[in-house]
Amino acid sequence: MGCLLSTPEVAGGARRRPRNIGEVVVFVPGLRIPRPLDFAQPLGDGLSKSLVERLSALRTRIEVMAGQEAPMTTKPRRTATQHVLMTLRLSLALEDYLPVLLGLVENGNWLKHNLRFCWINQEDDVEETTMSDSWYEVLSVLHLMAVQLLSQANLLLLPNKFTSGYQSTALEDCKRASIDIFLKAAGYLDFAVQKVLPQLPLELRSDLPLDLSEGVLKALCLQALGQGVEIQLGMAIDSIKATLAVKRRLACEMVKYWHQAEEYIKELPVANGWGEKHKLFIQWKHIEAKAIAYYLHGLILEEGNTSAGIAAAALQAAEEYLKESKMACDSFHVTLPSSRNPPPWGASKYLAERIPKDISSKTINWDSQKHEMIKHVAPALPDFVLSLKPDEYQLPSTDPSWNDLHAQNVVPTK
Repeated sequence: MGCLLSTPEVAGGARRRPRNIGEVVVFVPGLRIPRPLDFAQPLGDGLSKSLVERLSALRTRIEVMAGQEAPMTTKPRRTATQHVLMTLRLSLALEDYLPVLLGLVENGNWLKHNLRFCWINQEDDVEETTMSDSWYEVLSVLHLMAVQLLSQANLLLLPNKFTSGYQSTALEDCKRASIDIFLKAAGYLDFAVQKVLPQLPLELRSDLPLDLSEGVLKALCLQALGQGVEIQLGMAIDSIKATLAVKRRLACEMVKYWHQAEEYIKELPVANGWGEKHKLFIQWKHIEAKAIAYYLHGLILEEGNTSAGIAAAALQAAEEYLKESKMACDSFHVTLPSSRNPPPWGASKYLAERIPKDISSKTINWDSQKHEMIKHVAPALPDFVLSLKPDEYQLPSTDPSWNDLHAQNVVPTK
């Protein structure tokens, strides 16, 4: 049975909290960073020296790279290329480590609880969490792999890419690539929830840091899917071939993803900067999604045989949600670590430009005291089956060095 050690946050501790993270298109939680670990003493009698050294070297590489990557997100003078390269290198380091690590949980069960894995948290009040269970290490690695992908998507979608000199075909390639990245990240997180969390005993699962709690992992997975649909909607808005019905469907799906994400995270005890900022991001995107969904729904109702009053109610709700989303956006960005809203583009730009212009001439004049009633009298949004699903993910095969170990009849010390 794995044991737990949590270290409360203290002044001057290992966790580095940035004050500013710059422009944010995709919310990326603070990186959890592994603390140094000596593999030799707990594993020396049970494994070959070469395998112990390999495990140690691969994990140390991640410790160093994650420690370097974390502060890079707070330095706007770093070029996007530098950040992308660092992110890709860390992702490759994690992919190299995972197959070797899996030997501890699949072929080396006698060693599963010998190591004390320690990681620095970001969303939890506790600064770091140590557990003597190799599945905790697997879970931490998958979480970091997903967060790295979200960081890649954010870099692809940052507005400095969208300059006048950038080819439109390249812009579309960035958008399509970001959707693939979102689905891959969602696949890691979904697998972590469905397959890795159940491997931990219930008492350890209840002691996991907030960063790795089931609610946060599910919310992060749904966030990735919601942002994937947001990119799809932006591409549909820019396409002359996409019908109003297609745009409305995507907007309504986006509302459902963000609603589910908010349901998972809203009751969690997020009290510090990263955790609170994560919750505020999901709330903001949920409200923003409602604004555009009601706007598109109102336009379709106008075209149909629905009474003008019902269509006007949908459009008025869109206007109210737009006002709310602006306030939610401001709350998100001022919460530490502070951030900035990039110039609107895609669905957000469409929302900001079209709603104020189109709705003022089409809606009823409501008394200021009745603004809250507007959302209650608005017609229900259509309920569509969600189209985006997480990519299917399976753990890689255990590294062949573990097969060599058994072939050599290395007998572990129990």
